[in-house]
Amino acid sequence: MSRSPSPRRPAIIAALCAVALSLTGLTGAAPPPEPSSTAAPPYQDPSLPVADRVDDLLSRMSLDDKIGQMTQIEKDALVPQSDLATYRIGSVLSGGDSTVSPNNARTWADTYDSLQRTALGTPLGIPMIYGIDAVHGHNAVRGATVFPHNIGLGATRDPALVQRIGRAVAEEVAGTGIDWSFAPCLCVVRNDRWGRTYESFGEKPELPTSMATFVTGMQGGTLGADPASVLATAKHYLGDGGTTGGVDQGDTELSEAELRAVHLPPFQEAVRRGVGSVMLSYSSWNGVKSHAHKYLVTDVLKGELGFTGFVVSDWAAIDQLDGRSGFTAAEITTAVNAGVDMVMVPHDYKKFLSLLRGEVSAGRISMARVDDANRRILTKKFRLGLFERPLTDRSFTSQVGSAEHRALAREAVRASQVLLKNDGGVLPLAKNAKLFVAGKSADDIGNQSGGWTVGWQGRSGPVTEGTTILQGIRATVTDPSRVTYDRYGNGIDGSYTAAVAVVGETPYAEGRGDRPGSMGLDQEDLQTLARLKASGVPVVVVLVSGRPLDIADRLPDWKALLAAWLPGTEGNGVSDVLFGDHAPTGKLPVTWMRSASQQPINDGDGKTPLFPYGHGLSYDTAPDPEPDPTPTPEPQACTAQFRLASSWSGGYQAEVTVKNTGTGPLTGWSVEWDLDGSAVTNLWNGTLSVAQGRATVRNTAHNGALSPGATTSFGFTANGTAGAPAPQCTGS
Repeated sequence: MSRSPSPRRPAIIAALCAVALSLTGLTGAAPPPEPSSTAAPPYQDPSLPVADRVDDLLSRMSLDDKIGQMTQIEKDALVPQSDLATYRIGSVLSGGDSTVSPNNARTWADTYDSLQRTALGTPLGIPMIYGIDAVHGHNAVRGATVFPHNIGLGATRDPALVQRIGRAVAEEVAGTGIDWSFAPCLCVVRNDRWGRTYESFGEKPELPTSMATFVTGMQGGTLGADPASVLATAKHYLGDGGTTGGVDQGDTELSEAELRAVHLPPFQEAVRRGVGSVMLSYSSWNGVKSHAHKYLVTDVLKGELGFTGFVVSDWAAIDQLDGRSGFTAAEITTAVNAGVDMVMVPHDYKKFLSLLRGEVSAGRISMARVDDANRRILTKKFRLGLFERPLTDRSFTSQVGSAEHRALAREAVRASQVLLKNDGGVLPLAKNAKLFVAGKSADDIGNQSGGWTVGWQGRSGPVTEGTTILQGIRATVTDPSRVTYDRYGNGIDGSYTAAVAVVGETPYAEGRGDRPGSMGLDQEDLQTLARLKASGVPVVVVLVSGRPLDIADRLPDWKALLAAWLPGTEGNGVSDVLFGDHAPTGKLPVTWMRSASQQPINDGDGKTPLFPYGHGLSYDTAPDPEPDPTPTPEPQACTAQFRLASSWSGGYQAEVTVKNTGTGPLTGWSVEWDLDGSAVTNLWNGTLSVAQGRATVRNTAHNGALSPGATTSFGFTANGTAGAPAPQCTGS
């Protein structure tokens, strides 16, 4: 039973307090604050070097803290939200179909801040890092600016523009609180059947390599130095664009020399630019999954390339290592020991943490490996400033879908347009012309944006705000009433100046987007085009697609063909080119097949394309004749350019680019240079002979044929010093 306080006790206490205050001369004033018994730990001191802060924090972390940092879970799987703190989870993501309601920038920011406050409620207060696939804009957010997919950006050949886009995307991502984007995709696409073709900047390694400027745009010159700095991700490591048959998550069957020559260079450049994270590919290299490939991940990426960021798995990818559904302890151990630092679980995090803890406790995963993973993850969190600025910077929220960013996207759209055919100079169209517009993608923001747009696979229809191609046309002409639109081409007659058919693919992403069979237009498009042709009006085709399509047999029916790719939300960039406000400048980032049976087809492989890599007309360019399927080969001139890729004590790696500078095709080439005492130890994409200190490299069977203006490359490693070689090229 409780006792009641004595009625005299409050009076006695008050009297004693008065005496104490009178003795200190502080009667009527608050007592002085007691000195803090504990100073802030070093890891909370932003003035200290990041490495010191990481060391201090690691020394305070329990095993549960550490394995939590290695765990990334889907936002919608976090039930209850308090589990984020309970299980010390280090990262949250939104998958392709994970959203908020209502879907706008403010709700995303509120959601992020709520989750971050939960994460900060742990004893050590380690902030989470939130990842999302902002692959062509902050594309999960309705109303955000959606830029052209990478294949279109590759057509621009403009790395500076891509860096500006990276900066704009970072501002929109930061405006929702999110601090990590799973972009850019630096795959080198070698087979257009692949459903992720549009995620690649192009088929030759130098093109995606040049577009790694996106990393600098997103992160800034120094990660975290800018308040809109967002962690970038180079993906998918390694070789996913080169799988046999273009099968998604398939097997890249190449020699190591070919893998290094074709697929590694863009990742080398991303690492050089300080990319914060690398995501592994679902695919395999010669039968071994990337997520289990210690040589590629630890030895090559972290060792040889010097990558100091952290490696993250793809969505539930470690579940695939044993060929059965669901992850096991053995799969976790294999992936972590291969070099995976953070595992995208993404759902059953309790089971994952239990298995990971067991593997560490049993010694099958060493504490050194756990500490290395944590050091890499925590270093990026500190450099991003998450410990000092964990919540959304709302000054950027208004930038989501801003007029400035939409103007930049419109610029990118018009720079990405590739004019493939223009018989009789039908383009540019006159702004006072009487026009008939048709096609399923003419007035469909979803179709023109493609996959990864407010949903993983994307969808047709008004999925977000923007300007359709039809709206852009009507806004450009002098009299919109002279523009008639019917999706199916019904009602056209011979009175129109031209018919503009906007046709192509409907949205898709990986898996569903693979096209193992035919690669032509669908029946609706073919019927629409037949109606337009029957009218006798000149037909201008605007092709909205994520890759080249099989259209060679239809091409004679069209006066003009404009490859618009997947332009995103700013369809007025297409009309800018159609009406000549801006002349087309885009160049093909991939070789355009003559038929689907040619797949895979790539520059330099000896196959005759419909349009070669790098092709693109402008309005001051004489129209090309219809492609000749049997061009007459003749000897032509060529040049060779030497580039030092890397060097070390006693050796170096170099690349030589061969270009056909003549007016006819090459059937073969050879390059010679003085070795100046060095010795070639390994060579790829060529055959080597050495005589009297001079090296000669001749083409292989797959890269000897070069059309005018086309290039190919070979690479080699050597002992000694590179010097300043001046290679000489001879064509045949």
